[in-house]
Amino acid sequence: MIGRPAARRRPAARSRAAVLLVLVTLLAAGCGVQPSGVIWGGPAVRGPAEGVSLYLVRNGTLALVIRPVAPDLPPTEVLRLLAAGPTVHERREGFTSEVPADAVPTEVAPSADGAHLVVTLSSPVTTLSVHAVRQILCTVDRAAASAGQVVTVTLHGSDGHLSPQSCPN
Repeated sequence: MIGRPAARRRPAARSRAAVLLVLVTLLAAGCGVQPSGVIWGGPAVRGPAEGVSLYLVRNGTLALVIRPVAPDLPPTEVLRLLAAGPTVHERREGFTSEVPADAVPTEVAPSADGAHLVVTLSSPVTTLSVHAVRQILCTVDRAAASAGQVVTVTLHGSDGHLSPQSCPN
């Protein structure tokens, strides 16, 4: 008699163990993160940032990069940083630049009528790629804009000028 109750407990214990094993397996299978497509962010961020804001290229699109330097640099100095290209760390992170190293700004000033900013570069501007122009426009916009105001920029170079444009972001 003593042996029978123990025998009855074994099948019940095995059943509970089997149910528990099935539950654990189902839970573990449902925990995985499923792959998703690329999730794109919204428009470029506006407002104050710690450091200097530059627009570089990553995976074929413009990307905002904050460099930890004095945030109150004049626009000409910010554009010099852009012309110098990505830092070693930024390159490791996949950032590139289409702004030529010789596209050094000589002046950033309001136009005669005050309607836009004029950025004068020491290099040709009519042969700049679309990304290079946008990098310059968005970097100037970020450096010169105040409280969400959109800045229109005209690029002048050794070969002429481009019509006034704004950062597309």
